[in-house]
Amino acid sequence: MSDTENDILFERRGRLGLVTLNRPKAMNALTHDMALRLERQLDLWRDDDAVGLVAIQGAGEKAFCAGGDIRALYDQGREDGRRNWPFYADEYRLNTKIKRYPKPYVALMDGVVMGGGVGVSIHGSLRVATERTLFAMPETGIGLFPDVGGTYFLPRLRGQVGMWLGLTGSRLKGAQTIAAGVCDAIVDSDRLPEVLAGLEEGILPPTGQEVADLAEREEIDWCFSFGSVELILKALQERGSEWALKQRETILGKSPTCTRIAYRQIREGAKLEFEGCMRLEYRLARFCMTQPDFYEGVRAVIIDKDGAPKWSPADLGAANDAHVAPAFEALGGEELQL
Repeated sequence: MSDTENDILFERRGRLGLVTLNRPKAMNALTHDMALRLERQLDLWRDDDAVGLVAIQGAGEKAFCAGGDIRALYDQGREDGRRNWPFYADEYRLNTKIKRYPKPYVALMDGVVMGGGVGVSIHGSLRVATERTLFAMPETGIGLFPDVGGTYFLPRLRGQVGMWLGLTGSRLKGAQTIAAGVCDAIVDSDRLPEVLAGLEEGILPPTGQEVADLAEREEIDWCFSFGSVELILKALQERGSEWALKQRETILGKSPTCTRIAYRQIREGAKLEFEGCMRLEYRLARFCMTQPDFYEGVRAVIIDKDGAPKWSPADLGAANDAHVAPAFEALGGEELQL
């Protein structure tokens, strides 16, 4: 078996179909090939009466899946961003398949869960966190938007938590994922073998654990409820707490274009069904792959690691509603087919 074939593993354990994302040195980042192979395997298990449920986990102790293979998208798309469009189409089809999967789909979200890792976990029927879970949607910091279904699930989190996560890229740890509505259950990481043993017998881990609410929940719900990015920034300024001012500074450091996109997509996503959200995301992905901010963001964060992206446009005044409007336009015959 080649290294590429080893990137994602499938096995039967009793009634359980188990998926293991197996790139621990790369934080189990999801490649295009891995997404295609996972979709094919889900089809096989869907039609196999011997498989009663599916679970997905990440190899190693650091990450469930830290995102898509951003470096590959950077290398492939610099000359022509349209070359990356098929990856997003296939990834979003996979996310939709997981959301609509007819058998229980259990995501063991142990370790880092970001970007593409969110897409293969949060849409499952049961999301299990551990004390090592670190969940975030940091895309606006690399010139992208909170995709893989963020248009659907972010506005459906508790209060304004989804808007806060989408605009700031803030991280939820452990039990905070339960408080936010991201995960359904939490277990100690050293008990995951027991959870898997139960899943082999068709036994799901218990849900409904009571956890403390997010410490800044009241501030989140007030500051992030306003009707534009500018009004949210104003509310954070007026709030004036150390936390609020930090959120404001964080937002202002992200791609202005993608901040504007993220705000609108989350508000619009609240009114769309899942498939409509995924079609919208495909429009947004096509736009972002042909804009400079993605390539500049990846350069600054992942390639050169200087942490100093030069966004274009450089501020929200220039990255206005008219600037991002083309990203939301219907694609006619080129819409995402689900």
